[in-house]
Amino acid sequence: MKGMNEMLRQAQIMQRKMTEAQDALKTKEVEASSGGGMVTVKVTGAQEVTEVRIEPSVMEAGDVEMLQDLVMTAANEAIKKSKDMMEEAMKGVTGGLSIPGMF
Repeated sequence: MKGMNEMLRQAQIMQRKMTEAQDALKTKEVEASSGGGMVTVKVTGAQEVTEVRIEPSVMEAGDVEMLQDLVMTAANEAIKKSKDMMEEAMKGVTGGLSIPGMF
């Protein structure tokens, strides 16, 4: 029974650390751009878009499809960076173990 109690205690500690890491990730941001910096997107570690910047010259060109592609590309890259940041943070908590459903 003592071994089971210790395992439960360790699981509770890991859960608390994971919650703390997830809370910390909400305040961290990553950034990605496309079109040579014409479009930039910032995303938090919780995969929330916090900022989209578009250079005025892109708007002046009037090419809506190009602008859509640039926004999509920058957003997708920022989300990927955010996920990578989250996975790295969780590896620190789980000791490198991959826990299904966590990320």
